Amino acid sequence: MRLSEKLDEIEKFCHELEMIIPDGISEYKKDNKTKAACERYFEKIVEAIVDASFLVIKESKFVIPEDDKMAFDILARHKCISEDLATKLREAKGMRNIIAHEYGFVDDELVFHAITEELLKDSNEFVKSIRSKY
Repeated sequence: MRLSEKLDEIEKFCHELEMIIPDGISEYKKDNKTKAACERYFEKIVEAIVDASFLVIKESKFVIPEDDKMAFDILARHKCISEDLATKLREAKGMRNIIAHEYGFVDDELVFHAITEELLKDSNEFVKSIRSKY
């Protein structure tokens, strides 16, 4: 099943990210290779969450969203994920776009905080919510 494989992929990327996250922000800022790898995992995790969201929407025959961020609203509307998680995932998608497309300056402290305090927790919540319903 494609959705299950996508959820497995999210979990795999999260585990791989956890293995390389430095202990603190100063260590993160000093190591450009690790910083680049963490940013890339951030991108991959968010992209996989978006992919999984569209798989759920398609499988459930929900209205197809106009953009990626709207996919989270649709999942929340249909009680697949919480409203709070939908908001957090929209924010993660916005940050992913900043990282991927380098819109202006990437704030290392903001990215480090998102990776260590939000992304992994939110990703796990997303996977758990979707697995419990599909």
